[in-house]
Amino acid sequence: MAMRESERRREYEVVSLHEIKGRAPKIFGIPSGVEGLDSLFFTVEIRNGEVKKIPLGGYPYLSVMNLTGIADTGKSLMAEQFAVKQASLGYRVCFVTVETPKEFIVQSLRYRASAMGISIENIDKNIFIIDCATNQGLRENLNDLLDTLAYAIREYGIKSVVIDSVTGLYEAKEVMARVIVRKVYNFMKKWRQTCLMVSQKRSSSEELTAEAAGGYGVAHIVDGTIVLYKKLIQSKFDVSTYGLPLGSIIRLMRIDGCRMTGHDTRTFIFEITDTGLVRIMAPLNEYIKRVGGKLR
Repeated sequence: MAMRESERRREYEVVSLHEIKGRAPKIFGIPSGVEGLDSLFFTVEIRNGEVKKIPLGGYPYLSVMNLTGIADTGKSLMAEQFAVKQASLGYRVCFVTVETPKEFIVQSLRYRASAMGISIENIDKNIFIIDCATNQGLRENLNDLLDTLAYAIREYGIKSVVIDSVTGLYEAKEVMARVIVRKVYNFMKKWRQTCLMVSQKRSSSEELTAEAAGGYGVAHIVDGTIVLYKKLIQSKFDVSTYGLPLGSIIRLMRIDGCRMTGHDTRTFIFEITDTGLVRIMAPLNEYIKRVGGKLR
C-alpha cells in the first residue's frame, strides 16, 4: 500500500510535455505605461528561413519582473506608471506598498495618472492597496501577506501585482532574500499574476547588471530584471562623451535578462520628465553619436 502511494506521488510529480502543453500561457505584452519600453521585448518567428522580431508590446504576460537600481533612479515611478496604465485599461491591480503609507501612495498614483493624461475616475476603482509600510505584521510575516494578497485576488479579480519594495520584506535578514523572493515568485505563478517587484541595489558596483540587486542571487529567481542607473557627469571625459555640463545627471537603463521572451540587450538613455514620468529615449551608442561625443 505504501509503495503504491509513493508511486502515485511520483506519477504526479513526473509529467510529460504532452500532458501539460495545454496549460502553457500565451505570450503577449502587458503595457508598461513607460514610453519607449514596450517595444524592447519581442518574440521571434522564422519566415522563409529568416528571423523576424515581433514587438511584444509590454512586459511578458504572467512574468515576474524585477526593477532594480540604487536610490532615486525611477524604479517606483515605473511601478506606479504600470499600475496606472493597467487600471486605465480596466484591469485590476494590487499595489503592495512596503515603504510608503497608503495615503501617500494614493497621492502619488493620482499624480502619476494626471501626468499620463489619465482621468482619476478611470483608475480609482481598479487599484487596490495592501499597506505593509504601517502594518508590521504583514511586513514581517510573509505567509500573512500572501494570504491577504490571495484574498484580494479572489475577491476583487486582481490581474497584476506591484510590490514596492520586495527588499523591505527582508530588512535585516538579507540571507533570507532568495527564500522570500522564491515564495513570492511561486505565489504569482500559482495565482497567474503579472508582477513587478522593486528592489534596492546595495551599491552602484556593477551598476548596469543585476549584481547586488536586492540580495544574493535574487535576479536568478525572477523572470527578468531591468536595471536603472544614474551617472554623475564629473570629468571632462564625461562632458565630451555625453555632451552634458559638469554636475549633470545622465540616466541609463538596461534589461539585464528575460527568460520568457526576447529583449533588446542594449543600454538605453532615459529621463525622468518634469511631470515625474520615466521615458526611454534612445540607445546609448546612438545618443553619443548624436551629441558628438566619442568613446575612447
